[in-house]
Amino acid sequence: MGEIGMPNSSQWSTDVLKKSCLTERVFASLPHMERGVAKVLGGDPKGNNFLYTNGKSVIIRNIDNPAIADVYTEHPHQVIVAKYAPSGFYIASGDVSGKIRIWDTTQKEHLLKYEYQPFGGKIKDIAWTEDSKRIAVVGEGREKFGAVFLWDTGSSVGEIVGHSKIINSVDIKQTRPYRLVTGSDDNCTTFLEGPPFKFKCTMSDHSRFVNSVRFSPDGNRYASAGADGQIFLYDGKTGDKVGSLGGEKAHDGGIYAVSWSSDSTQLISASGDKTVKLWDVGSGKAVTTFNLGSDVLDQQLGCLWQKNHLLSISLSGYINYLDKNNPDRPLRTIKGHTKSIQCLTVHSVDGRSNIYSASHDGHINYWDSETGDNEEFLGKGHSNLVAKMTVDDSGRLVTCSMDDTVRFTDLKKKEYSASDVVKMDMQPKCVSVGPGGLTVAVCIGQLVLLKDKKKLFTLDSLGYEPEAAAVHPGGGTVAVGGADGKVHLYSVQGNTLKDDGNVLSVQGPVTDMSYSRDGAYLAVTDEKKVVTVFTVADGYSEKNEFYGHHAKVMCLAWSPDNEHFATSGMDMMVYVWTINDTEKRIKLPDTHRLHHVSGLAWLNANTLVTTSHDSCVKQWTLKI
Repeated sequence: MGEIGMPNSSQWSTDVLKKSCLTERVFASLPHMERGVAKVLGGDPKGNNFLYTNGKSVIIRNIDNPAIADVYTEHPHQVIVAKYAPSGFYIASGDVSGKIRIWDTTQKEHLLKYEYQPFGGKIKDIAWTEDSKRIAVVGEGREKFGAVFLWDTGSSVGEIVGHSKIINSVDIKQTRPYRLVTGSDDNCTTFLEGPPFKFKCTMSDHSRFVNSVRFSPDGNRYASAGADGQIFLYDGKTGDKVGSLGGEKAHDGGIYAVSWSSDSTQLISASGDKTVKLWDVGSGKAVTTFNLGSDVLDQQLGCLWQKNHLLSISLSGYINYLDKNNPDRPLRTIKGHTKSIQCLTVHSVDGRSNIYSASHDGHINYWDSETGDNEEFLGKGHSNLVAKMTVDDSGRLVTCSMDDTVRFTDLKKKEYSASDVVKMDMQPKCVSVGPGGLTVAVCIGQLVLLKDKKKLFTLDSLGYEPEAAAVHPGGGTVAVGGADGKVHLYSVQGNTLKDDGNVLSVQGPVTDMSYSRDGAYLAVTDEKKVVTVFTVADGYSEKNEFYGHHAKVMCLAWSPDNEHFATSGMDMMVYVWTINDTEKRIKLPDTHRLHHVSGLAWLNANTLVTTSHDSCVKQWTLKI
């Protein structure tokens, strides 16, 4: 990312806030998947990277080391498909509104070259001519389902006609004379000659939706694959049918994608029958069948043959690197999040730090902060949004979820257990831990004190709605922030919580709160855009108020040095504050473009981790 700007060391006015911070790395989201909907993977012509989309983001990953990732976030709407130009210098990406953005791949900033709106409606597939000068797009247009235009002017170079329903797939022959083929929900494929591209003929061989059409790299053939489980082959120059793969049926389920080998002799197909097949085109027979599982989430909705890598995408979003020598076990499976991340925490063992992140669907992932390697816990965990997570002094991940449970998961075993779950009477919103296995859960209208995975005490009829809680590192005090704009202090007495009658005022309804790691300070964020810090030893006297956010502050995290803390807000900003100087702050703008930061944690005194609704985890190295 490079320098984001460095002020003069004496210049800490509120106007000059940016200090050097570099994004160290991105742990990318998985593709966004929908059942029964094909996912198009793009590959770069040099064979180094592959592309897919999730939400408003286009994710570029290195195919040899997928931990190396980059995210393009300039679409204002959900992006459906992205494809490299054959030159490798540009990527075209299309979204649900019908916008096509063509942007630079060589610069980190990914500068926009051109933007077009070929039709109004979802763009489902994109194809370039081999000279990188013409682009075809297809999808769910209102007046038309496709368009072909010059990349630098947007001028039309033909008409895509011949279909009565949504067009799902398009491809252009990469050798001259150019040909263009489309596949549609009307069970047909059309064949066009050009440029300018003109309709030549329709093929009605499929009995159900056509999901994918792809020309072989040499242009001699193209394949069409459909929801009827069939793959047909056609002459690339004339459009004449020349055969099919696998006899009457190629797969037992619908086929969502096909991808050719670079020498045009083989192709792979991905199917809802949870397999990917490798075909010898000459004989029409399957050489290898890759079995990817038995669960619904193992349906295969996309594939890509890139250099010597065979990739497929499961409905779960997992990216599988297929192994020709062992078709029942992928070489590797890339995991992560497909849904928005709600919270995170970090934990170090033996000098290695892991990042734990939890998403909207209850999925928890853990990441090695150095390598980006990641995995999920074994077994069945939360079934709904995870609201908050932390690690207790026994090395257990403590999580609370909208499934009305608090879970304690052993980080050594990394496996969910039925004995580690505590059912709550009301929906929990927040958990905080103290020494000796002490946990406080904030639920709707009540506080619950737990110890060693058991409920000890429940406090109802609070007279205010609790929103967040923090247990003092010493364990004797619990601070609870309310929607009433107050912090209520309770003492832990044996197995109960006792209201001390000590109430602190902040500017608005409390959104998050945390004690510094040494227990000296309590920081509280609120809906009125203010962060208030109290000095514990001084009877919780107010030390400082911190202003800078332009919208509701959402979460905060203390640095290990106890002198700095980070906050994030609905204004998409992250600030790092200095406890003794309200003017001295580091501003991280656009940490997750178009989304506010939902979780903050410190790996060490100079490295901040952020998560967001873009389903990505990012590490930032700061020069404090």
